[in-house]
Amino acid sequence: MAETKLFGYGGRIVRVDLSRGEVSIEPTPEDLAREYIGGRGFVARILWDELEPGVDPLSPGNKVVMAPG
Repeated sequence: MAETKLFGYGGRIVRVDLSRGEVSIEPTPEDLAREYIGGRGFVARILWDELEPGVDPLSPGNKVVMAPG
């Protein structure tokens, strides 16, 4: 079965590290776009993968993720 083309994705993730004053841009992993629908799905996966369980909501180790859609 042929892969279908993905539409409606910007294809990039922009990361802003306020502690270091750095901005980086990386491509959206294709599996993320195929397996998770829209911004809510992206946010859930990113937080699941990148945060330690029990992280304090107000700690510098937490993340703020904005993903419309």
